[in-house]
Order: sequence, then structure tokens, then C-alpha cells
Amino acid sequence: MKFPLFSFLCFSSRKKYRQWSESESVSREHPERQLSALALPEGICREFSLVEIKAATESFNEDLVVGRTDSAYVYRGTIDDGTIVVAVKRFNIIWGFENFRTEVELLCQLRHPHVISLLGICVEQNELILVYEYLSKGSLERALYDEGLVPPTWIQRLQICIGVARGLHYLHTGAKRAIIHCGINSSNVLLDHEWCPELSDFGFSKMGPLSTSKASIKRMESSVRGTRSYIAPEYACFGELSDRSDVYSFGLLLFELLCGRRASFYWAREMVREGKIYHVIDPYLKGKIAPECFYKYLEVARSCVHYEGNERPAMGEVEVALELALELQKKADYEMEGSAPHGECMYEDALFRTYFDLDDAFYSSRNRNSKESDDYLDDSGGYLSDSDKDASLVLDGSSSTMGA
Repeated sequence: MKFPLFSFLCFSSRKKYRQWSESESVSREHPERQLSALALPEGICREFSLVEIKAATESFNEDLVVGRTDSAYVYRGTIDDGTIVVAVKRFNIIWGFENFRTEVELLCQLRHPHVISLLGICVEQNELILVYEYLSKGSLERALYDEGLVPPTWIQRLQICIGVARGLHYLHTGAKRAIIHCGINSSNVLLDHEWCPELSDFGFSKMGPLSTSKASIKRMESSVRGTRSYIAPEYACFGELSDRSDVYSFGLLLFELLCGRRASFYWAREMVREGKIYHVIDPYLKGKIAPECFYKYLEVARSCVHYEGNERPAMGEVEVALELALELQKKADYEMEGSAPHGECMYEDALFRTYFDLDDAFYSSRNRNSKESDDYLDDSGGYLSDSDKDASLVLDGSSSTMGA
């Protein structure tokens, strides 16, 4: 049975690739004509000339590259006589047109403190370029893993989580049309000089109905796109996409911030099940997290990565719960500072319980006694799509850094 299915999937994949390739060919030949159909609001997006872009980036000087994806390079540049620092994203004309078009369509509509601001575009001589505000601390990924940098404190990480939650809540319910980001990971969260986060890289994003205030966005996708280890199981396995898919990815981001480790959830779960709670926490944070804050945070992360999408909370609920976790941390720190000899907050391991049950969140009743869930896990704990097993779906582990 598997061979005919595999053949069908491969045939279907080739057919989709042909259709995509033909449309991409048209896009490459006439990007200006394609973009004219976008009907961008006047005055929202500045149009840069290629001469201005080359001046801003010193003719795309490789020394100014601050990030790259499978379809684009990001340069640090300056505009308006060097008075404004910007991030210039130069898309590959062969592979990047659809991502470029999606970002233009969406970001021209979005205005929020936790969503990257699109300053302008350049479509000239087969160049596809977007100009964004520049965030000086770069990506959250860089902040966590660059050994030359001091990692963010626990309070800063909580504030980053809350900012990302607010940005996602806005995308799901606050914009004109609901938007599923589809690319939440540490490389797509950018930080300004005050550690304020902004969501970036909307190339894979999907637009939903006009309102999701009373119902979740739901749609079926024929291909899966995103960073493998962050993709929700229902999306990876069945192409079912909803706002709760973003919630799942956000839950994994919460574990990454706690552990200081990529794709860390399944490793963390085993440590917690074995009662080794402090083995889960980033060593840099050891002794800095108040127990009551830790358990609230863990409760939120656990609920976000529930196997069943309809059991995950909405981002508005997540935002409120994380704000409570931050308040619990600040309250505990205040009380600790009053009693500590040098005003330093150090929480002892003994204050933490030795056991915390996370297991129920990950297996639905229909899958608890089957291997269906485990069949979709890769070595890092991320879900494998059918493409990994049958070469039929598209996955992209891209990284998009728009900062130094």
C-alpha cells in the first residue's frame, strides 16, 4: 500500500512544483507588473530607487550582511544622508518572489509596537528589496546563543515573551484580517536596544477571515512551510493550520527561553519527568527564578504545546498568564531583596518541587496508546511532515536577522 501512496505523493508534488515553477517564471519576468496588482495604500510604503538602495548598502557590501534566509540576504544600511539606520532585505528573484509579495501585502497593513515596521520597497531591474526599521540587538537567537554577548536576564526574557505574545494576539485578532504568522522561532524575533521584541519574517504567513474574535482561524494547506522543530503537529502531519498553530510554536519558544537550548522541549520534558527540574533551566538563570514564577511559566508553556490544537489557549490568555508570571517574579524579588544580606536574589534548588507532570499535554487520548505521535518526531523533538518521509511537502528552516 505504501508504494502507490508514495508514487501518488511524488506525482502530486511534481505537479505542484510545475505549477509553482510556471507562476514563479512569470513573476521573475515581470515583478513590477505582479506588484502593481497589490494596490498598496498610498503614503504607507516609501518607494526607494535602486540607486538609493545601493548607496544605503555600499552596493550590497558583504561586510554589511547581518542575516540571511533561503530566499534573501539582509544588510545593515543607512538612508537619508546617513541619519537613519535600516535593515535592507534583498530577495532572490528566483526563489523569493512569493515571500516578498506576502511580506509587502501584510506589513503595509500592520502597525503594532511588537511587529516589525516596513519603511519601503524597491522593485527595479529585477531586484526585489524591502527596507525595514533596524533593531540594534538583532535576533533573539543571537541574544541567546552568541557567546560574545551577555544573555538576557530572566526578567528580560519574561518581558520578551510578553511582547511576542502581544504581537501574536494582535495578528490573530487586532488586524483587519486575521493573520497566522507560521514562522515563530527565535531567529524571527528581533530586539531593539531596550530588549523590546518585534515579530519579523512574514514570508510564510497566511491570511484568515475578517475576524477571529469568536472563532479560531482554520484552513487546510497543501504544503507545509516553516521551521521544522517549531511546527505544530496538526500542521506538519495533516496540513491543518490555525491560530493555535502559532500558539504551539510560541510554546516551544517559551521552553527555548527557559532552557537556553534550541528545540529543547522533549529533552526538557524528560528532565522534568525524572524530577531534574534544575537541569532544564539555562545555567545562566540558575538561582534567579522564583519558584512561583517558574511554575506559572511552566504551566503556560505546557498548555501552549498541547498535542490537541483546540486545547491550547488563545494568545490573549497566554499574554495575561505571562504578565502574572512577571508580577510573581517581581514580588518575590522584592521580598528576597529585603531579607538578603547584599540585596541579591538567589533562589535555592530546595525551594522547587521535585516532580511536575507534563506528560498529559502531549498525547491526545486517540494517540496515547499508539505510535502515531512518535512517528512524526525527529531527533530534536520536532515534528516530521510527510515530506520528510515521502518527499512531498516543503519545509524551510530559514533564519531572518534584521539587526546587528
